[in-house]
Amino acid sequence: MMTNTLPKRNGLWKNVLWLAIFLMVLYVSGSISGVDMPRFFGNMGQMNIILQKMARPDWAYASVIVEPILQTIQMAIVGTTFGAIVALPFSLLAARNIMTNDFISGIFRFVLNIIRTIPDLMMAALFVAIVGIGPVAGVISISVFSFGMIAKLFYESIETIDEGPIEAITASGGSKFDIIRYAVMPQVTSHFLSYLLYAFEINIRASTILGYIGAGGIGVFLQRSLSQFRYDQTSIIVLVIFAVVLVIDTISNRLRERLI
Repeated sequence: MMTNTLPKRNGLWKNVLWLAIFLMVLYVSGSISGVDMPRFFGNMGQMNIILQKMARPDWAYASVIVEPILQTIQMAIVGTTFGAIVALPFSLLAARNIMTNDFISGIFRFVLNIIRTIPDLMMAALFVAIVGIGPVAGVISISVFSFGMIAKLFYESIETIDEGPIEAITASGGSKFDIIRYAVMPQVTSHFLSYLLYAFEINIRASTILGYIGAGGIGVFLQRSLSQFRYDQTSIIVLVIFAVVLVIDTISNRLRERLI
């Protein structure tokens, strides 16, 4: 005679244990890093004051930040373009199905790994110290950041292509240039353009933060308004940045849907 029995919930205590470990690690991490949550909630009144001031934007200030926001967009366009141009040959040399010499491809991957480990804010601060305050430092920082990110996405995309066309061109005596032109690029061009648009979206946001430390763009005005406690001007800057990012994200998503 068969009896219907419910399975034992052996995983319940295990989940409770992992939850307890997570909460303990969270508490210890907060204690070590000096996170004072009671103080945070105790200063909520100050946050309400700031929000009240931001709720009354200085609309006349909108005309002042038109040029800086355009400069921010231009920085993102130029930086993303330069980074992508340099990333394309690097990605071909880092892809192991194109560069069969593991030592050479390993060197290029190592260089890309080093570049990606450097925070964009650190790069911006470095280039501000080298070339001075202004959009040039921002463009260089965005270019380097875009190069590291796009090159990785590019060579990973190249390594997932169909090997059949490569083998056919190689068997017919084609050169490396023929393989790249006729076997690789037709398969990955749409992905490349999609990654380029994705990097541009990220760089629009990044250029705002980079400008905050003196690398040009709208971030300079954001830092200025905050340091002067002009939260009515800060509100306008935030609204303009939000509108620009929303429009660019919408256009970029539509373009990516058509490309893929």
